[in-house]
Amino acid sequence: MRSGGFDAGRGVLMATARTGSAPVCLRPTAAPVLAPRPCPAHVPLAPAQERMWQAARLGRSADWNVARAMRLRGASVDVAALRAALTLLVARHVPLRTRYPVTEHGPAQQVVDPDEVVLDVVECGVGEAELAPAVAALAEQPFDLTRDLPVRARLFVLGPDDVVLALVVHHISVDGRSMAPLIRDLVTAYLACRAGTSPQWPPLPVSYIDYTLWKHEQLGEFTDEWSRATHQLRYWANALAGRPALLDLPAREQPVPSIDPVAGALLPISFDAATHAGLLRVAQDARASLFMVLQAAFALTIGAVARTCDVTVATAISGRDHRLLDDLVGNFSDDVLMRVRLDRAADVGELLDQVRRVALAAYAHPDTPNPRLKRCLPQDAALPLFQATLILQRAEAPRVTAERIPAQGLSITEVPTGVVRAKHDLEFGLTDHYDQLGAPAGVDGSFLYPIARFDEATAQHFVARFRAVVEMLADGYRGPLAVLLAGTGHGRSLRAARRATRVLV
Repeated sequence: MRSGGFDAGRGVLMATARTGSAPVCLRPTAAPVLAPRPCPAHVPLAPAQERMWQAARLGRSADWNVARAMRLRGASVDVAALRAALTLLVARHVPLRTRYPVTEHGPAQQVVDPDEVVLDVVECGVGEAELAPAVAALAEQPFDLTRDLPVRARLFVLGPDDVVLALVVHHISVDGRSMAPLIRDLVTAYLACRAGTSPQWPPLPVSYIDYTLWKHEQLGEFTDEWSRATHQLRYWANALAGRPALLDLPAREQPVPSIDPVAGALLPISFDAATHAGLLRVAQDARASLFMVLQAAFALTIGAVARTCDVTVATAISGRDHRLLDDLVGNFSDDVLMRVRLDRAADVGELLDQVRRVALAAYAHPDTPNPRLKRCLPQDAALPLFQATLILQRAEAPRVTAERIPAQGLSITEVPTGVVRAKHDLEFGLTDHYDQLGAPAGVDGSFLYPIARFDEATAQHFVARFRAVVEMLADGYRGPLAVLLAGTGHGRSLRAARRATRVLV
């Protein structure tokens, strides 16, 4: 007998007990509305914050620092105005003045009143040779999230008309898309403070606390078997059941103990406009996205290097699924996993179809915190949920430059922080670019890896292999996966397959 179903005529969910008892009508409740609301005494962490909080609790807080440094040059640099601008910035954006203590109800968000904020801003004079080490040391300094505000700044004064503002914020309070509104609001506040006025910011429609409460109202409780939270957790537990706990990657036989396990290095990678256009054609033919095509190539590369047909990879999603969240500073992004079974695809077309379906299912279940999921899987909790991740983002609009600042004689340029943290074994961060007419202009980015686990030659081999697979797909290869998974040594088999592909197409 059917245990339940949907009655379209009445718009109710029918849940019928198997014992033959009368059906129970579960009427859907109205969707929660994202709007300003009263702040309760206890505000839990947002789902995207739980992983960072747990990492900090385990002593890895600095791994999640987000650092930016900007150099201001010109006769009009005003250090006092910079200090005042930082104070206004923290007052405007709630996550910048939030602590995360442990309470009797679990970890919580504790917002500090703007009038009670004591901001960690220090002004210090440095020479040119001292600048880079000073910025790097600031970027690597951990936060105590239970007591500290998650932001600190240093004003490195190199001269009366040369100042570097270094800003470090913990990832629990910002994500990648937060940096654009944060820097924009900081520049607006600085120009206003220097002019002796108040910044003319548009009011924020909601706060991060409003978002958190709205998100928890959407998800419900894990103790409720019918809640959205439980449904998503059940999906992931089923989707990941039986997967290999670890990928057999060609790492160093003995990790270098003297090296920080998350100290990383970067290798550049880029694809020209023609390859970009070819990938877009593949995506269109497969009813997929550019990201899905790249993710398929990534899974193939990992499968070949790790000698496995069961590959779990990850990507980050923005989590900003409401227009009111666009300009908020806060952490909305989280990782979703994609388990790709290469042995269940006979050729490239079937693989792309599988990756498309897996990716869409992952996007539909984005709110299960990684620490909670790890407790539900039959694997050692010390093992990572995933080791490989690929992130694709659209190129940003031009950043703030001297020409865009209405202040004669003032320039702002970005300064490298000199800190590279590799929290995963294999990570591609890619950006796709388009010209003014929207035509593909290329894809570029970097490959990030921990130097304690992989030497540069191994990393270069992985990048070369990924490049070869991507270029084969862009060239039109649609044949069996065996060609792409075959051991290549120096890539000879892939190059031969590419030549054959050009003949076929």
